[in-house]
Amino acid sequence: QVHLVESGGGLVQAGGSLRLSCAASGISFSITDMAWFRQAPGKQRELVARITYGGSTNYPDSVKGRFTISRDNAKNTMYLQMNSLKPEDTAVYYCSVLLRGSKEPVYWGQGTQVTVSS
Repeated sequence: QVHLVESGGGLVQAGGSLRLSCAASGISFSITDMAWFRQAPGKQRELVARITYGGSTNYPDSVKGRFTISRDNAKNTMYLQMNSLKPEDTAVYYCSVLLRGSKEPVYWGQGTQVTVSS
């Protein structure tokens, strides 16, 4: 059974930083593509960072240069370092397992709330 548990969300002022973590179990983490998505109230869920099993990363322009995705295969954990946060980054952030070679999520975590105050 796949289990994804996010942590690290919270309330931060604009310009601040947060680091999210996603602990994974029930998968062969080291050979799995992973991603972070977010969903703001009234908006569709969107991809904010993707990391392949080989360590290649992708970001949309909205977070490029501010967010960094990484993984520690020894700990079965993925991270999202978020710097220079803006109020528009406020959302629930979800960890996901991707179908290999794609951006299609197949498993989700329960989400962690990130709130950025102005």
